[in-house]
Amino acid sequence: MTDLPRIEIHYCTQCRWLLRAGWLAQELLSSFEAEIGEVALRPGTGGVFEIRAADVLVWERKADGGFPDAAELKRRVRDVIAPDKPLGHAERKTAGQGPAASDGEPATDAAATGAADQGSVK
Repeated sequence: MTDLPRIEIHYCTQCRWLLRAGWLAQELLSSFEAEIGEVALRPGTGGVFEIRAADVLVWERKADGGFPDAAELKRRVRDVIAPDKPLGHAERKTAGQGPAASDGEPATDAAATGAADQGSVK
């Protein structure tokens, strides 16, 4: 049997980032339950928040400008450990589909647009 990859989340205990690390670990375990062997939470200090997949750095808070959202992290982890795995709705969210994807704003549905228009009529 082939060993499955390990995910490591190195987080700052001084900053109290355990809950964030745990939540992201849960998200990864749910999405990659058949593709990963373990998720490890590694306490650290000094503002560290790094995530490695199979020893490849996929997120670093300081270099990447903050914390990842779950969808972006899943894409980066997927690209390392399971490049052919579809991510479903998490992938479609930023795949550039639809007219609103180009401006970064979420698309509105017809019902919401109609409701807004009706409110402006006197």
